Amino acid sequence: MGSVKREFRAKFQNSILGVFWVFVNPLAMILVYTLVFSQLMKARLPNATDPFSYSIYLCVGILSWGLFSEISTRSLNLFLDNANLLKKIYFPRACLPIIVVINAWVNFVIIFGIFVLFLLLTQSFPGMIFFAVIPLLIVISFFALGLGLGLGMLNVFYRDVGQIYSVFLQFWFWLTPIVYTAEILPVKLQAILQLNPIVPLITGLQNIVLLREPPSWESLVYPLIVTCLLCWWAMNLSSRYQHDLIDEL
Repeated sequence: MGSVKREFRAKFQNSILGVFWVFVNPLAMILVYTLVFSQLMKARLPNATDPFSYSIYLCVGILSWGLFSEISTRSLNLFLDNANLLKKIYFPRACLPIIVVINAWVNFVIIFGIFVLFLLLTQSFPGMIFFAVIPLLIVISFFALGLGLGLGMLNVFYRDVGQIYSVFLQFWFWLTPIVYTAEILPVKLQAILQLNPIVPLITGLQNIVLLREPPSWESLVYPLIVTCLLCWWAMNLSSRYQHDLIDEL
């Protein structure tokens, strides 16, 4: 926990606004997308009567995507950013991904807490079903961690991996129904979209908060399998190339 506190403080050291920066970026994205898609393009959700429906839909998607993006990106750069620590013989390497996840969750809880307050003030809080978001967010976290650590290992040997992922992440965002709904796409494209393992997770979160419905647990089998495979892949790479990793760093 000491490492988590130090990293959190270091992030906002000499910053006037401090922790406020945690939610500046997601709030700015939500504001821009709400203005563009809800007003200028007249985007609407099917069967939605709540005037805040699109904003809620957008918030759930952007905040959960932000959690995934932060964990995966920071995990990808984990080995390069902590090269000096990893070269120490007695340093517990397992602490580093734990610190990444905890810090990402601290940032997420702060901004998500504000979102929950918004739901309460607008009388849009879905009730006890809301707590069903927790297992989905946990799966998203492990999915991001497995993906990030696996790519992070490759990034040590091939530095282009990090650059490619940052570009791919931008396309991935738009291949996920966060700003738009999957229903507006052609049927064939909707089927292709289901190959994206994060789609059932974010869709499940949106259904919980907006429609007050539990997620389709059957649809979560696919992302759960992908998550387990990614975590196994990351651990396998780590055990196989741990000595080469230190030499390369």
